[in-house]
Amino acid sequence: MDPILLDGDWCLYWYPEAERRLTHPADLSAAGLRPVPARVPGNVELDLVRAGLLPEPFLAANIRQLRPLEFCEWWYVRDFALPEAPAESGWELVLAGVDTIATVWVNGIEVGHAANMLIEHRFDVSSAVRWGETNQIAVRLRSAVNHARRFHYDACTSGAEARAESLFVRKAPHMWGWDIMPRAVSAGLWRSVWLEPRPATAIEQLYYWTVEAGPEEAVLGVHVQFRTDAPSTDGFSLRFHGQCGDHAFDFEWPCEFTAEQFRIVVPRARLWWPKGYGEPNLYTVSAQLLQGCRVIDERAERIGLRRVVVDRTERVGLARSPAVAGPGTARVDVAPDPESHFLVYVNGEPIMIKGCNWVPLDAFHSRDSERLERALALLDDSGCNMVRCWGGNVYEDHRFFEFCDERGILVWQDLAFACARYPQTEEFFAQVRAEVEAVASKLRNHASLALWCGDNEIDTVYVHEGLSPEHNRLSREVIPQVLHGCDPYRHYVPSSPYVPPSIGLASNVWVVTPEQHLWGPRGYFKSPFYTHHSAHFIGEIGYHGCPNVSSIRRFISPENLWPWEHNDEWLVHSVYHWQHHTHDRDRIKLMANQVRELFGSIPRDLETFALASQIVQAEADKFFVESTRLRKWSTSGILWWNLLDGWPQFSDAAVDYYFGKKLAYYYLRRVQHPVCVIVGGPGPDKYLPVIICNDSRQPARVQYCIRDAQSEEGVVVEGTFTVPANQNWQVDRIRTYASDQRLYLITWEVDGEAFGNHYLAGHPPFSLEQYRGWLTAIAALPMSFDAAAIAH
Repeated sequence: MDPILLDGDWCLYWYPEAERRLTHPADLSAAGLRPVPARVPGNVELDLVRAGLLPEPFLAANIRQLRPLEFCEWWYVRDFALPEAPAESGWELVLAGVDTIATVWVNGIEVGHAANMLIEHRFDVSSAVRWGETNQIAVRLRSAVNHARRFHYDACTSGAEARAESLFVRKAPHMWGWDIMPRAVSAGLWRSVWLEPRPATAIEQLYYWTVEAGPEEAVLGVHVQFRTDAPSTDGFSLRFHGQCGDHAFDFEWPCEFTAEQFRIVVPRARLWWPKGYGEPNLYTVSAQLLQGCRVIDERAERIGLRRVVVDRTERVGLARSPAVAGPGTARVDVAPDPESHFLVYVNGEPIMIKGCNWVPLDAFHSRDSERLERALALLDDSGCNMVRCWGGNVYEDHRFFEFCDERGILVWQDLAFACARYPQTEEFFAQVRAEVEAVASKLRNHASLALWCGDNEIDTVYVHEGLSPEHNRLSREVIPQVLHGCDPYRHYVPSSPYVPPSIGLASNVWVVTPEQHLWGPRGYFKSPFYTHHSAHFIGEIGYHGCPNVSSIRRFISPENLWPWEHNDEWLVHSVYHWQHHTHDRDRIKLMANQVRELFGSIPRDLETFALASQIVQAEADKFFVESTRLRKWSTSGILWWNLLDGWPQFSDAAVDYYFGKKLAYYYLRRVQHPVCVIVGGPGPDKYLPVIICNDSRQPARVQYCIRDAQSEEGVVVEGTFTVPANQNWQVDRIRTYASDQRLYLITWEVDGEAFGNHYLAGHPPFSLEQYRGWLTAIAALPMSFDAAAIAH
């Protein structure tokens, strides 16, 4: 029998938790409470908005009105009819996402508890459901904030954003308040709910990994376990069929026990490759469990045959600037230092990583699914070949990973721990073990999943306070032990950035880790902090950019649109989420100062300010990607911050919450193409190098042309050159002068397809009015966009 979906219309009861002590669904009617209509999947705040009991939380400073709701208790109740009794005797109730401290009843019978919003929960309801009758399900959600008060907080713990209440309660870390997300602690059944049959004989776990991936054959490892109430396992077997286009393989395995492990040789296999390096070939593999000749159970999954290797050292050597040649042509990518590097290989090929960070899709996670497809389209269109799922978020569902599988986008997956020193108790460790096992077992068969990371920035939190990260047993012991048990063939990094014992508590720890988050002073984007860094891999880097004015008008009230100074609504959306004013955070001033860095002054009207800010952000983000590509193999990757906002705000995102693309989005998608012509910064010889970056496995014949946007002479340099696979070559150079302030327009063709880029030569301050004129010419380059629409 198919699963029975219980999504849709429910009833929601709520009250301040301190006012009542209700312990059973029957108490609800006796208490005289009146429910409001609710939707599942859903969040309680969204139900209150629909009921007219709460204003739109994202408008003005309304997000602050959610604070009293943190101390409330919530009850979801639904009646549902079931057909006559099916053949299956075992049934489970599945809550794919319940936020957070939950007790569950079916027909008044308590069937289980949950205390982790990040994972799926299953409850045996075989004896609780009534077939052929009307049934009732009730879910009680206690106040997460009140629940957090029951714990003892050791002096070694500290909460992210000074939110200690976040430490023991397994919610998405950002929900307690973050510098990119509001405080919206929330509650709800945020993913689907259903009843699912549990037959006595079935496949329980199925794990695939690639043992070998070569040009002649691939070898697929399989670990499988099934359950059965049969008196013997004799007569059971497994049958596999894999199909990728017109290529197929078949395999059978006789079972002598309920757990088996074996290897399948796939001749002439079609390998999975990341974007730019080949096709992301996927095999649809069906696994059948047979008893005799009868198929008892079957699972189908899409897998990729590929080997991902993360090769990293524990500390960096001396920083190396991009290689620059003299006259003529020369290869300029830098060979990796054997003693100091961070490299990702797929099927033996080094991959130049160009990607972004993925943050919460929405402050209210029941809306994630309705935003997901548009966000994924942006991820693909922007040219990313890796995405980092940041550790302050929920874990994305299968659809996210399926898309990345299909499009050749590698996934760096943080575990959901961020910027805090978490409890080091056995009780908490047990909860984390269950979470990691659930997440890893769910996602481990996805080809796109490249590596696990223990957390976001927790090592540096320890070091910042003069403590050793080695005391964090979560990332050093608990998490890697679980991952070794259920996903042993995937790389694990303890933290991002990881501070190993060999570095210790060095005062310069921020610049000696191979992977770094390059935030720093956030001044001029071509300052030495950005041009002379030592990172071999950039896990985070970004620059602020104002949202489009049409978007700002949707979340800032008309009377507070301008000016930005001393503007409480702008501050709330920047994000200041505390109830008091003791924290020093003014991201609006930071954004304004970044405008002044490039243009010498700060515009005095909203429309000009938004445009200037987007130009600065776009030039900065473009420069970060270009400079990383020019340091190829010395720096092997960049994950810029970030693609899309999860609520309306002033931020580093390339696309605002309402899917309004900032100028940075258009610049980034140009410079992330596998074959790109880039003009580098001036060298001591007073020339600008012209470099072709080929991040692919095929030679690229490139016809290029560079024009001076304001010169009557037009063409500055042009030519044709074939760049070998996966290399950078300097093919030309342009004479420059200290007094220059010029715009160079770059076009090139590869295999009959045209591409464009530009280079802003010179030193600030630039004229904003002059750049307005240049923007039209930049927009008209291949991969064009509408210059008139920018920032509007």
